[in-house]
Amino acid sequence: MPTYIAFLRAINLGATRKFPKAAILRACEAAGFSDVETYINSGNVRVTTPMRSVAKVEAVLEKAFEEEAGFEVPTVALTQKELRDIAADAVELGEGHDGRYYVSLLKTAPSAAEARRLDGAGQEGERAIVRGRGAHLILGDAYHTATLTNAVVEKHLGVSTNRNLNVIRTLAEKWG
Repeated sequence: MPTYIAFLRAINLGATRKFPKAAILRACEAAGFSDVETYINSGNVRVTTPMRSVAKVEAVLEKAFEEEAGFEVPTVALTQKELRDIAADAVELGEGHDGRYYVSLLKTAPSAAEARRLDGAGQEGERAIVRGRGAHLILGDAYHTATLTNAVVEKHLGVSTNRNLNVIRTLAEKWG
């Protein structure tokens, strides 16, 4: 059966969007997923299912998460191969940028023309490189002062959620 890695957007960031790991596990299992495992409390979950459509997996998870959490939880699901490919790109592109390198994981892969919408976004020293369903963000001195954020990526490319280089590498090794 296929395994997917799901990335939940905007959970555990404030008082009103709490969604603990135990609740995520419960929601996934109630929706029929097996081999459910989470990694840190920022919305990273591995599931196994006979479903073969990423969009279907995302839709089922989003419905289950909303029922469990009581609020909408946009979710980006990747196949194991997609995660490995994004991680390989991240290692290549992120060389020397560990603390200032993030990947916005995209719900859908943009066309080349859509990806160019990010050209010039952000301040000097920041850039985005889009490969498949990963928008690789190389930032300036610090994440908290960057203007090239996941919100900018979403404005141009639609629903996404971002993770730092360390999380991407770790999950690719663990679940990819």
